[in-house]
Amino acid sequence: MIAIIKNIKTEGPGSIENYLVENSTPYKIFESEDGDTPSTLEGYSGLIVMGGPMGVYEMDKYPHLKVVSRLIREAINRNLKVLGICLGAQLIAYTLGAKVYKGHGEEIGWHDIELTGDGLRDPVMISLAKHPSVGDVWRKFKVFHWHGDTFDLPIGAVHLAKSSVYENQAFRYKDNVYALQFHIEVTKEMLIEWFEDHPLKEQILTEAEKMLSEYSQRAKNFYKAFWGE
Repeated sequence: MIAIIKNIKTEGPGSIENYLVENSTPYKIFESEDGDTPSTLEGYSGLIVMGGPMGVYEMDKYPHLKVVSRLIREAINRNLKVLGICLGAQLIAYTLGAKVYKGHGEEIGWHDIELTGDGLRDPVMISLAKHPSVGDVWRKFKVFHWHGDTFDLPIGAVHLAKSSVYENQAFRYKDNVYALQFHIEVTKEMLIEWFEDHPLKEQILTEAEKMLSEYSQRAKNFYKAFWGE
């Protein structure tokens, strides 16, 4: 059973959920914003923590983030598979003792990340970097971003990817914890909802028409490698 923690209702698991359904993997979604979180992760094999517009440094304003951080610590202590997306990645960094803070500007849209040397040696990141049709590994490729916060790399973490805007885009902790600053899970439906009243709506959705088929397959390959299937 996989526990999926949402931090806000509009930021769900997207293609992650699609993958779990396709592979008959049991999961349960929790709405942490409503105080809905598992009391313990006993019996779970993995934890996925989704994104949200709030900052890790705003825990007094959003106390459910404290609960999510405790769950991340429990999952790491139990050696569960842990995946953090955007805010989820920042929460993993925070839980591992790193600083999370406002960045120098927003990174929004389809922009390149570049794998580090360690990223090129990481089989899970290679699965994302490998072109689904051609099969060659791209050190630099486009992913979907929407964030204005960033984080320092936790002690003991392996730096996997960077962008021209923010240095820390992905890291691994031990062999079972992955943190992605970008949104690997986005679907067309999610983008339509997120950008409904946003000035970049037309640009984002036009680019999505070109990007999503390949991107969804890259994501599916990542999930497969992450869960060791």
